[in-house]
Amino acid sequence: MTKSTVGAILAVTLAAALYTTALPPGAIYIDPLLYNVVGANYTKWRNSSAVGFNPTNTTPPFIQVFDSSFLDITGPSATIRKIASNPGFSFAHEAPIYVSDLNLVFFANTGGGALAYSGWYNNSVVSMINMTEVDMALASTTGDVNIQVQTLNFSDNVQMVNGGTGPYKGDLLFVTSGRALLPPSIVRVNPSPPYNDTVILDNFLGKQFNSLNDIKILPGTDIMFFTDPAYGWLSGFRPEPKLPSQVYRFDPSTGQVRVVADQFVHPNGIAFAPDGKTAFITDTGVFGGFLGSNPTFPATIYQFDVDPTTQSFTNRRVFAYTDSGAPDGIQLDTKGNVYSSCGDGIHVWNSQGTLIGKFYLNSTTPELMFTKSGLVILDGTAMYVTNIQADGMTLATW
Repeated sequence: MTKSTVGAILAVTLAAALYTTALPPGAIYIDPLLYNVVGANYTKWRNSSAVGFNPTNTTPPFIQVFDSSFLDITGPSATIRKIASNPGFSFAHEAPIYVSDLNLVFFANTGGGALAYSGWYNNSVVSMINMTEVDMALASTTGDVNIQVQTLNFSDNVQMVNGGTGPYKGDLLFVTSGRALLPPSIVRVNPSPPYNDTVILDNFLGKQFNSLNDIKILPGTDIMFFTDPAYGWLSGFRPEPKLPSQVYRFDPSTGQVRVVADQFVHPNGIAFAPDGKTAFITDTGVFGGFLGSNPTFPATIYQFDVDPTTQSFTNRRVFAYTDSGAPDGIQLDTKGNVYSSCGDGIHVWNSQGTLIGKFYLNSTTPELMFTKSGLVILDGTAMYVTNIQADGMTLATW
């Protein structure tokens, strides 16, 4: 055995010992140096982007640590616990909004697809979960819980909710994908019964949008930015698209709508850095609905500068490419770390684009939201919370 080999073994042993003492319960440290060379016979993860990277074969859910800085996010006692479940219904898929004053998380099921029970003739369902009830239940046991989710009755103005943010001046701010010939829209909904709503945009100069997907407010302003891919058509509940898949800016004070970024396959999630100077757009081009998946298409987060005068997105560059599934929902914490829902769980990158950790579920987790209780993860037929110490950036606009 050479001196260099001995040195490498000692370095790995010492690193493992260091992380073992600092890791949250059940967390696993993955040393990237151990997997830089895997050889020609290593095929476990090579053939499918839907399979997660779990070289330790650890039973999910668990926390994967790729860099020690991830421990500043998790803290010493973070766990991942299931808080709601319905195996026969994909109830928790889209548009999470946390209303801190009420301690409620609002969300929607998926539009179209397996276990959705929505499509051309049927609307999706918006629900909410009470995080105070979640906290009380988790405090009474060390295991998972199953809190009752409340289904809400919205008006027919709200068709196929797919993205959300806020609260926006006290209201939930949703984007809808539309359904059949009913137009996609931006709609404000009061978070209290009877859930009165106001549609504030449903067209681009007379043209219906394709199927709006996600929305965020530029920090420090009232300006709305939203994505518009063709997933309504690709999922069978909207007509063939008539516009490119683009990102739009909408000023509700003037009514002006314009495109700020294009050249995507399927622009999906959107987020801003806390200072509003940088934008992030996820492109889930790898997933083509009824056209099938193409692993050579984007599963990518793009980063842009926000022009201080025009608010157009400039200086496009790759921020990160995901190894499992594609990045869907996206959020940032107050330190500028980037979280996105991917094919095996929630991936977390630092502000330089280095993958530092995952909340590993081994299933596609389409959305996430910061709350007082921790990071809530939407997993289709289930919801989870991980009690991390990082705080999400403020999304409320007053």
